[in-house]
Amino acid sequence: MGGFFKSSIGRKVAMALSAFFLMFFLIIHLAVNITSLFGETVFNDMSHFMGTNPLIQFALQPVLIFGVVFHFVMGFVLELKNKKANGVAYVKNNGAANSTWMSRNMIYSGLAILAFIVLHFIDFWIPELNTKYVVGDMSGMHDGNFRYYHELVEKFQNPARVVAYVVAFVLLGLHLAHGFTSAFQSMGVTAGRKKTLQSIGKGYSIIIPLGFIIVAISHYFNH
Repeated sequence: MGGFFKSSIGRKVAMALSAFFLMFFLIIHLAVNITSLFGETVFNDMSHFMGTNPLIQFALQPVLIFGVVFHFVMGFVLELKNKKANGVAYVKNNGAANSTWMSRNMIYSGLAILAFIVLHFIDFWIPELNTKYVVGDMSGMHDGNFRYYHELVEKFQNPARVVAYVVAFVLLGLHLAHGFTSAFQSMGVTAGRKKTLQSIGKGYSIIIPLGFIIVAISHYFNH
C-alpha cells in the first residue's frame, strides 16, 4: 500500500479522494450558510449544533483539517513531480494546444484559495476555538442570544473582506471547473461518461462558488 501511494498513480488517486471529500464538505458548508439569508433562527441552531456536537468537533473536524492540508500538499508535490519529469521542455512546449489555461495553472489558483482558507480560519475558526476552549464558553450565547448570525453578518460589513471573498470564490470556481472532472478521471470512472461529468462539473463549479458569493454580498448590502 505504501508503494502504491508513492507512485504517480497512487498520488493522483489520493489527490482525487481528498478532492471528493472537500467537494462534499463545500455542499454542507454552503447549505448551512444559505440558511442565514432567511433569518437567524435556523442558522444559529445549525451552527450551534455543528459547533458543539462531539462527533463533528472531535472526529469530523480533524479529518476536514487533515483533508485540506493533504490536498494542497499533494497538489504541490504532483506539480513539482510533473515539472521535474518534463524538465525545460515543460516551459517551452505549447501547453495551450493540449490543455486548458485552468488545468495548466491549478497550482496558482490553489495557492490563492489556500490564502483565502487562512483568512477564513482567522475570521471564524480561530475565534471560535478561542471562545470555546480558551475562554471556556460553550453556550454559543452573547447578550442573551446566539452569537453565530451576528458574527457572520459583522464579518461581511468590511467591503475589502467581501471583495476578497468574492475573488477567492471566483478562483475556486475556476479551480473546480478542471478539478471536478480531473478527480473522476484519476479514479478511472470517466470512460463513456466524460461529457456528462464535465456538464455536472461545470454546474457544480458555478453553483457552489456563486452560492457563497451571494451570501457574502447579501449580508453586506442588507445589514
